[in-house]
Amino acid sequence: MKKRAISFRSNLRAARNVWGDLSHFETRSLRDISLRFSLSVANGDLQLLEGRWYVTHTGLLHLASRRGCRGIESRIEKSASNPEIGRWVFSARVYKSARSKGFVGYGDADPSNVASIVRGAELRIAETRAVNRALRKAYGIGLCSVEELGTVPHPSRSSTASSQSSTSHPSNGAGNGQPRLRDQLCLLIRQYNLDANLVKAYAADFCGTETLSGASRELVESFIFHLSVCAKENRDALVCRLNSYSPSQQTEARS
Repeated sequence: MKKRAISFRSNLRAARNVWGDLSHFETRSLRDISLRFSLSVANGDLQLLEGRWYVTHTGLLHLASRRGCRGIESRIEKSASNPEIGRWVFSARVYKSARSKGFVGYGDADPSNVASIVRGAELRIAETRAVNRALRKAYGIGLCSVEELGTVPHPSRSSTASSQSSTSHPSNGAGNGQPRLRDQLCLLIRQYNLDANLVKAYAADFCGTETLSGASRELVESFIFHLSVCAKENRDALVCRLNSYSPSQQTEARS
């Protein structure tokens, strides 16, 4: 019991660092989630969007691993899919034990129900959604997963309040509510062991500005979500993309 209580306090500290002060409802919900599932904010298992907690694909996989999941199978439902219009449907089955008959979940994705910044990745998103739903059934998790959302809700109330307190462009992660966004970006960098300087260079290119500090809040939010999806779906591909922003690679490209 003591270990679980420490986990909740650790989650609460991490959540406050990223999203600021939490409401009573948000805190109580986080406590229940921590005690029941031991999901970690610092490890990227949870996201707070519009005052509600969402579990992530990473968090569900962490939970399945801790509870001895024996396997996950996924397959394309060809009869329901239509590659010509970018519509994909997957089914997934989670086996909690050697004798388990499996818990089935379905996931679909097409250009109409994915965020614009991840268009073109509908096949992978559909599979992730199917796996997430099967895992949530298997382990009794009522929280919706972030990847199942058709659109990305606005950040939590505390981040929005921060942005309203300043009207200047961000500078070194400050102003325009950016301390909260900076914390989220740093969390992703630590979670996936990414090179911070290369991430900043990629972010500036993504936002179309010379430096990340010159980007608007909306662009930075979009980049953070984009980086999170890329890291979850294919970290190796993301690292290759980041390496293209290294000074040596840039020099070779110009020569």
